[in-house]
Amino acid sequence: MGKKDLKERERVEAVVELVRKQTPPLTVKQDKFCNTACVERFLKAKGENVKKAAKHLRACLTWRDHICTEHLIADEFSAEISQGFAYVAGHDDDSRPVLVFRINQDYQKFQTQKVYIRLFVFTLEVAIASMPKNAEEFVVLFDASFFRSGSAFMNLLLVSLKIVGEYYPGRLHKAFVIDPPSLFSVLWKGVRPFVELSPVINIISSLDFEDLLEYDDFSCFPRASSLRFDPKSITSTTKVGPSASSRFSFTVTHNFDSSLKPWYLSLGDTSSYKVSPAASSAKISPLNARSYSFASPAARTPRGNITGPHNRTPLPQFGGIHPRTPRPSFLQSPALFFKRDNSKSDKSRESFLPFLRFYRAPYDEISYRSKMRPPLGGLISIVTPQIRRRHISVSQRF
Repeated sequence: MGKKDLKERERVEAVVELVRKQTPPLTVKQDKFCNTACVERFLKAKGENVKKAAKHLRACLTWRDHICTEHLIADEFSAEISQGFAYVAGHDDDSRPVLVFRINQDYQKFQTQKVYIRLFVFTLEVAIASMPKNAEEFVVLFDASFFRSGSAFMNLLLVSLKIVGEYYPGRLHKAFVIDPPSLFSVLWKGVRPFVELSPVINIISSLDFEDLLEYDDFSCFPRASSLRFDPKSITSTTKVGPSASSRFSFTVTHNFDSSLKPWYLSLGDTSSYKVSPAASSAKISPLNARSYSFASPAARTPRGNITGPHNRTPLPQFGGIHPRTPRPSFLQSPALFFKRDNSKSDKSRESFLPFLRFYRAPYDEISYRSKMRPPLGGLISIVTPQIRRRHISVSQRF
């Protein structure tokens, strides 16, 4: 082990010497950036090749100087931070920071790609600054549910992965793409062989975790609990004339069941006009309550004999064996097509479970700003330490 450590130290020193010999000379901050841990990550990314690692490290220093990473502050992204487009949600059990990106598709219409790159790099720098000494990697969650176009999200994802792969080698532990658009899976199959970080990227559907309701209890977050619907605040409708004002009522339940959403539709009539007790207690799930005009042809076709005032040709009766249930249509939920029954999807699902609480937790701007170290936090983080001065007497002031 001693000889191996000695060889690694010699490689690190050789890389640093090659970088220092190149022009222009390194600044104080660049020389501080080229520490032992940083050089070891570049060596590992280049297969322990000293010359390639030195060239890669020099290109990274040039890129950081071009994008001005040392001058990125929170004041530049005040609108994005207030809306929660990109933030550090917290740290996992291994002290790795978890980054969440909820970029809207319309964000690219009003901002250039350079602005997004600066926002992405700023979030990475905040995550790295908040790392403890025993952590060197981070986890990224891309929430793609706000995108309607698969190609638009693919361009955003490729730019992000290119920055992490080239200028932050050895930093990405895992990345999860959650609820991407319907055509993203087709595009990803063609692009994946050319992406360097593709082995650590997993495609996740949030529908696979609907049964895990223990992660939905955010009573400790006052901002989240205040947004919940309170059925007591809505007064019941009254009967006007011979007709009832409403045949359906919207109810929020706190008794979670695996077959029902936190909300459901009840067929209870608010009036006493021809309503049986059985109908008032009936409940409909969201899938049964949808319109049959968007259902598959097999679901719209009635079965059995049709009886009514008009003469119709009776349909053939099915025997004891019922036909196979048709697959859900695309219009019902595009995310259902991302479900896979193979072992790979099960592994992705299990790997995402430790980070599900970060994805479902509400965004807290104050908690995120507390993770920003000076000068990333902006003017407040720079001025606040200067205000804390020791008390001086009146005689010393004058």
